Amino acid sequence: MSLLIGSLAQAYELARDTDTLLDKLAERFWPGPLTIIVRAGGKLPLRSTANTGNVALRVPDAAIPRAVVERFGLPITATSANLQGASECTNAACVRDQIGDRIPLIIDGGPTGHTLPTTIVDLSLGPGRWEILRVGAIATHEIVMALQR
Repeated sequence: MSLLIGSLAQAYELARDTDTLLDKLAERFWPGPLTIIVRAGGKLPLRSTANTGNVALRVPDAAIPRAVVERFGLPITATSANLQGASECTNAACVRDQIGDRIPLIIDGGPTGHTLPTTIVDLSLGPGRWEILRVGAIATHEIVMALQR
C-alpha cells in the first residue's frame, strides 16, 4: 500500500530500521515522483502493509494532497488514478474518461506535470541495500548518483 506523507520527519514516524539511504533519496527527490518502500513501524496496522511489514511512502509534489496530509498530520492512501494497463492520467479529464463512473468525486488540481509513473525504490532489504522496483519519472542513474553521495 502506498501512503502520501508530508515530510521526511513523517516518514521516520511511520518507518523502522531506516538508514542514510532514506535521507539521501528524500532530500534529493521529495516532494516529487519517488515512492520509497521501507520497513513499517509500529504505528501502522499490519493490514496497511498488506501483511508484508513494509510500506511505500511518497511526498507528492501536487499541492492538494500534500495540503491535506499537512493539515491533518496523517498519511493518506494513494494509488494511480488510471486503470491497470491503461495510460497514466495527467489531468482530471483523463481520470473522468477512464474511471469517472467508478468514483464519487474528482478534484481537478490541474495537470500533474508528469507523464511517467513514480519511480519506486525498495529500501526494506536491510542496511545499505536497495533495489529499483519500477523506473518511472526519475531515471536509474539519478537514483544511483543520489545514493552514492
